[in-house]
Amino acid sequence: MKKLLFVLLSVIFIGSFSLGSAMAFTTEDAAKASALEEILKRGQLLVGMEAGYQPFEMQDEKGNIVGFDVDIAYEMGKAIFGKGGEKKVKLINTAWEGIIPALMTHKFDIIMSGMTVLQSRNLKINFCDPVYYIGQCLLIQRKDKVKYENFRDLNRKGVIITSKLGVTGAFTAERLMPKATLRLFKMEGEGALQVANGLVDAFIYDEPQVRVFAAMYRDKTVGIYEPLTYEPLAWAIRKGDPDFLNWLNNFLAQLRGDGRWDKLKEKWFVEYIIEMAGKQK
Repeated sequence: MKKLLFVLLSVIFIGSFSLGSAMAFTTEDAAKASALEEILKRGQLLVGMEAGYQPFEMQDEKGNIVGFDVDIAYEMGKAIFGKGGEKKVKLINTAWEGIIPALMTHKFDIIMSGMTVLQSRNLKINFCDPVYYIGQCLLIQRKDKVKYENFRDLNRKGVIITSKLGVTGAFTAERLMPKATLRLFKMEGEGALQVANGLVDAFIYDEPQVRVFAAMYRDKTVGIYEPLTYEPLAWAIRKGDPDFLNWLNNFLAQLRGDGRWDKLKEKWFVEYIIEMAGKQK
């Protein structure tokens, strides 16, 4: 009996030791497999974004990619590589419909492109803590201010609404205004321009960009800013990388805590919109 007990205890001890070693190995292996290690070895942070989402990321008159997310990406580069780290950030302009597949196939390390956290997307990728919160809003012709006071007034036959292909604006229009005709464009600017030119009734999109277009076309359009949705925006990374996710959440907390986030918000969501109003078309 004693001999049997000794054997059982030995098996339990060896099994526990083996399990502990396996767990330790798995943790260490996961750390080595993190995108952070890949970024440090490469000496460059690869950031995927679609440069057509004002004021988060867009191209300026010289063709440079600028915006809220861009400035944060440069701050991220400094946090990873130290002084001068912003020069080690490479921005990769990617069409929206291909941005998640490109992340999953290692074309870049992170998506920083005003992406809404959707459960359907979360099945494929992981999101860090929300960076910004938005809602879908409407841009209408200024002459229609009394005619269209909210989305319910637009939900009828004969009304034409525009948005961008594959975004939450399109999904929201289909859900809340199913009686209207929906026209989708590859670039959101096309949909807003249709409203400014009086060719359609409304454009539905994220609140910050609706404000930009309302400023750009202020003589012809006006925004309806009662949010139709609640949408957290966040950066996205490949699944199974807790180290990188932890680093990003800590970086974001620091960015908010030391005032840099507020300064960038003022720069791009206030000063930039005022600038666009000054460049009225």
